[in-house]
Amino acid sequence: MPVAVVTDSTAYLPAELNPRHRLTVVPLTVVLGGVEGLEGVETFPADATRAFDGRRVSVSTSRASPEQFARTYRELLDGGAEGIVSVHLSAGLSGTVEAAALAAAQLGDRVTVVDSRSCGMGLGFPVIAAARAAEGGADLPGVRAAAVDAVGRTSIYFYVDTLEFLRRGGRINAAEALLGTALSVKPILHMPDGGIVLRDKVRTASRGVARLADLAVEAAGDGQVDLAVHHLAAPQRAEALLGVLTGRLGDRLRDAYLSEAGAAVAAHVGPGLACVVIHRVTP
Repeated sequence: MPVAVVTDSTAYLPAELNPRHRLTVVPLTVVLGGVEGLEGVETFPADATRAFDGRRVSVSTSRASPEQFARTYRELLDGGAEGIVSVHLSAGLSGTVEAAALAAAQLGDRVTVVDSRSCGMGLGFPVIAAARAAEGGADLPGVRAAAVDAVGRTSIYFYVDTLEFLRRGGRINAAEALLGTALSVKPILHMPDGGIVLRDKVRTASRGVARLADLAVEAAGDGQVDLAVHHLAAPQRAEALLGVLTGRLGDRLRDAYLSEAGAAVAAHVGPGLACVVIHRVTP
């Protein structure tokens, strides 16, 4: 068996990619009103969206435990995997990387952990790159190198209707959240170093989507790219963004994906999310 690739549920990979690339996904836990559920298994985006309608319903998340990761790693190694590359949600947003690293330390040099410094398909594209390297016969260092290279080639930008949910979860500082509220602006954010940073401010949702498209085209450069668009309870917004980018990128676009973000991200951004991820296949 080649090197196995593990990720977590915040990659939001299209369902068909998991079996195609033999990926193993460890779910995070989402807590809605005190009730825990595994993301993508027991708790889904609509559950979090409904929870936001209830003023007294709290929504939070927790990382997968080191024990969950250790159990997953042992099962893969016992099943014949030569080694494991485990690629995860940014350490700037979650303790998931730390939990994976604690588990990996129990198994010596057979497991290596990569911080994607992103989420959604910002994580998913490095996972796919690692899986393709493994399928091509790369050894453990080679598969890890493919993931790390893809991290450096991937950019993520996202629009939210309000910064309040990010402020509550501690993912953005209170001053930036207050600025957005006071000026009645719509924020566009990115993750240049693994943390969420305010990139631009616009006045309306439509301008936000247009600005996302501009930023994505700028990030794409002149080479071939893969594209992903995520949304949360805003399918028309996402479809419009995908249509614009498909037209603007033209024959430089290799693969394109559209999906709804999961409950773990929903807990921190709220409804209305529109997100674009660009993976530069060639320089």
